[in-house]
Amino acid sequence: MADRQIASKIEEYIEKIHYSDRYSDDLYEYRHVILPKPLLKLVPKEFFDDKAGTLRLLSEAEWRGIGITQSLGWEHYEVHAPEPHVLLFRRAKNYGLPTQPQPAPAGRQANARKK
Repeated sequence: MADRQIASKIEEYIEKIHYSDRYSDDLYEYRHVILPKPLLKLVPKEFFDDKAGTLRLLSEAEWRGIGITQSLGWEHYEVHAPEPHVLLFRRAKNYGLPTQPQPAPAGRQANARKK
């Protein structure tokens, strides 16, 4: 019963995560993500830096695991100690989504085999 209540609360908090607009410099685009403070209390203890008492830098799997959703290419690059519920992200300004190799059209494959 308690697990279901916790899961319900987590879902409620995830819906309240705030994503800033993007901003940029010459190299990166940035955004910050603000976690509801009650959600921060539910983040696994191993995600925190024991010495600083703040979140450590999280891998993509970790920040996605606590409910943050963004497009590909973002990295958690900074921790703002005065506001530990604010996570700072960046990605290369020219970031392009990875593309799947496309098969050559059937006519071209046939011509390539004849040569």
